[in-house]
Amino acid sequence: MANIVTSKGAAAPSIVAREAYADHVAGIEVSVISPVYDEEDNITSFVEQLVAVMDALGRPYEVILINDGSRDRSAERLAEAAARFPTVTVLNLARNYGQTAAMMAGIDTASGAIIVPIDSDLQNDPRDIPLLLSELEKGFDVVSGWRKHRKDAALRRNFLSRLANLLISWISGVRLHDYGCSLKAYRREVLQEVRLYGEMHRFIPIYASWEGGKVTELPVRHHPRTAGRSKYGLGRVVKVLLDIMVVKFLDRHMTKPIYVFGGFGLAFVAVSLVSGIYALWLKFGEGVSFISTPLPLLVTLTFITGVMSLLMGLLAEMLVRTYYESQGKKTYVVKSVLSGRTPD
Repeated sequence: MANIVTSKGAAAPSIVAREAYADHVAGIEVSVISPVYDEEDNITSFVEQLVAVMDALGRPYEVILINDGSRDRSAERLAEAAARFPTVTVLNLARNYGQTAAMMAGIDTASGAIIVPIDSDLQNDPRDIPLLLSELEKGFDVVSGWRKHRKDAALRRNFLSRLANLLISWISGVRLHDYGCSLKAYRREVLQEVRLYGEMHRFIPIYASWEGGKVTELPVRHHPRTAGRSKYGLGRVVKVLLDIMVVKFLDRHMTKPIYVFGGFGLAFVAVSLVSGIYALWLKFGEGVSFISTPLPLLVTLTFITGVMSLLMGLLAEMLVRTYYESQGKKTYVVKSVLSGRTPD
């Protein structure tokens, strides 16, 4: 029997089921996680294919399906899948939180040393999971799927995706062809300190690389959608671009935000100073009245903006210190320790 986590007062699994599941979890090597949102026509086939692939792999595994507030009969299909397959766990979220939050719920629940996210719409192929795992065993920390022959709309999806991937690679310095492919394989260590917001699940390879992890990519199969409706629109492109700006800011300036806010503040104050000097020169050197030029307004606006930026930078510095010191967090990560000392 599978462990089904439900909301709104649904029945919890029996004590026997919990104990059986606990024994099962203890030896997990691979955790496959998949967010589900309105995929009633795909779930049954998807789970059957996924379980068949994982059973053939011969490694202890679990499948975690996250129902992200589906409005169709996905919850029923997921419950049926959990009843059929003892390795399947279902998380029913209270409402629709979005793919990234659902992915984070799956990562938090997963107990395997390796975590493999995959879409549940049958466009990703479960048969590629063994290939990703084989590549991971070569010493990589992240293996990212690359939908080299993507079966989506040429202009609305593929072209915009290529542009976004080029921009993300350029900003982050991590060169991948397909950040949007959900099918990836991670060693658990690279996810330990990662918290995901917005659309940031696709940026985990960037976090891993910045922390010294080894990242590679592998071409994977991609199938056209045959049932259900795509949840991706043009609005997501904008969100992704804004999120990569946040990621870059957090990487460079998370511990010293005053460098950003203070830099802008000093620049605005400098503009205000130069404008003020020029306005005075026009007044007393050329006889041009203050009200004849927009310079007094420019001086005022840039000075106020500069002061506000500096104050925001100081406030951000206090928040950063509160964040780290209140939780005992460190501003660094130790990858390994080598010592020549002999234990006493």
